[in-house]
Amino acid sequence: MKIRKIIISQPDPQSEKSPYNELSEKYGVQLDFRPFIHVEGVTPKEFRQQKINIQEHSAVIFTSKTGIDHFFRICEELRIPVPETMKYFCITESIAFYLQKYIVYRKRKIFYGNNTFKDLMEIILKHKDEKFLLPLSNPHKPEIPKTLTKAKVNYTKGIFYKTVSSDLSDLNPFPYDMIVFYSPNGVKSLFDSFPDFHQNNLAIGAFGDTTAKAVKDAGLRLDVKAPTETFKSMTQALDHFLKEQAKKK
Repeated sequence: MKIRKIIISQPDPQSEKSPYNELSEKYGVQLDFRPFIHVEGVTPKEFRQQKINIQEHSAVIFTSKTGIDHFFRICEELRIPVPETMKYFCITESIAFYLQKYIVYRKRKIFYGNNTFKDLMEIILKHKDEKFLLPLSNPHKPEIPKTLTKAKVNYTKGIFYKTVSSDLSDLNPFPYDMIVFYSPNGVKSLFDSFPDFHQNNLAIGAFGDTTAKAVKDAGLRLDVKAPTETFKSMTQALDHFLKEQAKKK
């Protein structure tokens, strides 16, 4: 197969020093970036259907800045005043600092872990008397709710936003020789836009085990996978793949 044009199902890295730019120059291939999925907030009606009373909770757990945005959006749209006493537990320091967009930052009510939920759980367990609200997306990974349930933390899971497929119908006929997926939802998005999609000679790359599984479950051939013991990043794996393809010319 001859690889001239590759589509990366991610936003443009916005950096001239991106390793993807180096690949493009090294092998003379065109690299286009386009998210196959995007985030939409649930509507007030959809949120009400979950029968969650935000003011019954004394603390909120945030795993992303997106979660913060949609928590405060729902509160504003439903005219729910957030109590001054509300405590916030964030998975990273940068997510905690992002709260300043919406509240006055006070250390006595904002707590954060060291980049992993395991770290944050140690802090949460010191505040087990709180009633926690966990804003999530649909779909979401089940590990965090499972961890909280196993630890017998008093919490409510709420869907505040959702990941949906982007419209890719303008890519018809499909103009690329390779797709690189970064999430299982990206694979779903492809088939949402092209239900009768056939791979033929198209090369496919996948980042992460769950993405690779989604590619195979969709009946597609996986040509490049990362990370592996040999290739820690997708750009390293692509470099090797393109080098091998160049040898076959």
